[in-house]
Amino acid sequence: MDIIYEDKNILAVNKPAGLLVHGDGKSEEKTLIDWLLKKYPKIKGVGDNSEFRPGIVHRLDKDTSGILLIAKNQGAFEYLKKQFQERKIKKGYAALLYGKIKNKEGVIDLPIGRSKKDFRKKSASKETVGRVREAITEYKVSKIFCSPETGKFYTLVNAYPKTGRTHQIRAHFKAIGHPIVCDKLYGPKRGEYPFGLGRHFLHASSLELLLLDGVRIKLEADLPEDLQNVLLKLRKAE
Repeated sequence: MDIIYEDKNILAVNKPAGLLVHGDGKSEEKTLIDWLLKKYPKIKGVGDNSEFRPGIVHRLDKDTSGILLIAKNQGAFEYLKKQFQERKIKKGYAALLYGKIKNKEGVIDLPIGRSKKDFRKKSASKETVGRVREAITEYKVSKIFCSPETGKFYTLVNAYPKTGRTHQIRAHFKAIGHPIVCDKLYGPKRGEYPFGLGRHFLHASSLELLLLDGVRIKLEADLPEDLQNVLLKLRKAE
């Protein structure tokens, strides 16, 4: 596990794709929590649900790579939890989308609820059931690419979620007609998976926060090799 930052209160790791943050009680698959408790046994008992998610104050989907914050003690947990609730922690993601987005930047302000059609999914449309919650994602276009094989366009964006809903970025870009490339849950059923990419192109690339001692820091994690390879093989559109 690549440790990006560590002090006596918090830990920031670069989670690889394919690794669950915590178990679901049904699978024996290794998780980030298994690694965490082995290396930092004192974290056991930290958090609101410390039995299953010790130290975890936010999460990333299994196939999303990138920066994940962990609290090393209860004081740090409560502090970080409040920072997230008050939206003082700035999160940045890199995402490759199907199609060409016209505007160079934008805001997706669409509430999110549970999908009426698929219990595994969240929805930012009217097709929801149960509680619907506010969700806001800002984005800026980084580059437009074209596949040399098919001539289809892709848009690389930097996304900045202002709220922290489950699957927020994935559901929001789906809602505006540009789902994340290779997203098997939110993408098109017959979506093109460029150059053999086996997971969705979403990476938690940056995170800004105020430490407990008042110092503000920005953490960054480069794109992993599998995502970099896709961009290298795509052709920048003129």
